[in-house]
Amino acid sequence: MADASMSDFATWAPLLRSLRAERARRSAAGSVRVAGRIGRGGWSLAFTSRMPPPGRVKRVQSALADAGVDDVSFTADIEATGRTTLRLLGPSPAVEPGIGTPHPGSLILVEGALPEPWRRLPEPAPGAAPAPSADPELLERTLRERLPHAIGATEEEIAAAEARLGIALPDELKVLHRVTRARWEDLEGDDEAARDAFMAVGCELFDLDGLHIADAASRYCRWEFAAMEAVTTSPDAMVQGLVGSPGWIAFGDNGGGDRLAVDLTPGPRGHRGQIIMLSHEENVGAELVADSLTDLVLGRLGAEPGGSGVRRPPAVARVNVASLSSVEAAAHPGLEVLSIGVWDGAPLSLAPVVGLPRLRTLTAYPGTLADPLEIAELTGLEYLELGPQEWRVLLDAGAVPRSLSAAAIEVHGDQDPLAIVALANEILGLWGRPRIVQTLLEGDLGPLP
Repeated sequence: MADASMSDFATWAPLLRSLRAERARRSAAGSVRVAGRIGRGGWSLAFTSRMPPPGRVKRVQSALADAGVDDVSFTADIEATGRTTLRLLGPSPAVEPGIGTPHPGSLILVEGALPEPWRRLPEPAPGAAPAPSADPELLERTLRERLPHAIGATEEEIAAAEARLGIALPDELKVLHRVTRARWEDLEGDDEAARDAFMAVGCELFDLDGLHIADAASRYCRWEFAAMEAVTTSPDAMVQGLVGSPGWIAFGDNGGGDRLAVDLTPGPRGHRGQIIMLSHEENVGAELVADSLTDLVLGRLGAEPGGSGVRRPPAVARVNVASLSSVEAAAHPGLEVLSIGVWDGAPLSLAPVVGLPRLRTLTAYPGTLADPLEIAELTGLEYLELGPQEWRVLLDAGAVPRSLSAAAIEVHGDQDPLAIVALANEILGLWGRPRIVQTLLEGDLGPLP
């Protein structure tokens, strides 16, 4: 297996035999086409009744690792005699892998481009002050009582962490690390001591090397999902509704993968130094946990108070059989994201959203648009997701919006990956981006047993 090469037909042959046998169980056709995707950590293959033999997948995964490739799609035409033409599709640095499909994911048309929510910085809060409950002296006494044998960080170590982060640590966070530097080796493998440390503080602490800024870059999200998000902060919010902030210092974990951070860029009604939690299941926003680190340690937990009751139209609107019933119902000046999904009525016009100042994302299920050329009038789009036919209309008319930073082809059903790759490459070509490369391999799998 170690000698397997990604560009060697023999590497793929055992897997292709299994795929052909699976197809033969469902169809009597002599010649077949199979397709799939394999990555180093997973795969998407057309096995319906059983799992593929693990060694055959691992052989390909090992070859990917040796080649320094994270993920590759493929399609293979297998004749009844076993003669096979295998095409490896990609990878491309300008294309995100598809999910559960051999078709390409989002096309990154502008190198390094990020969706608008990931570019959003916090609003300044010059009047924000620490909560009245913030009490470094009480915090230190409480922690030393609970953790009498803890080893604290030195001032030099704290200063080094500040230099690495490029930000001064707030007083309460300094006190915390002066009491305990939170290194696992200090516990000498004592699970009970680790539980005591968790209970003493209320979370699993990061050591000074683990402290990090919970900015937008630390919250990775694929373009196809990130482009559907919007960030908003109400006038009475305690926490700003951001993806991340240069003022969010992550210092611990709740034990379930959610990060706790000290918030130095609070919302309009928040406190500087309040404790927030970033859910690993959410892409945007954070939840208020406590008004101060002192409150967290003392168990005085807080929550975002109820809003004023003033409702604003949503920045993200979905038009489909289960949500909004028209594009008109979605249109308002603050609209940022319009998603047109499964629809059983007449195709829809985009005229109601032409000229909206903030509209930046449009996704439309194949066949739902009355006139795809109306997209050319949406001059602020940065992300566009359409079906192959709609893309074909725009390409043939030279009407693909040049404001785009990323795009995607919405594929449903058993469509030929080669045709979708050709379409993707045509879109990438408009921006001079690296195409999805096809590698042709030929071989003989022999007749079916």
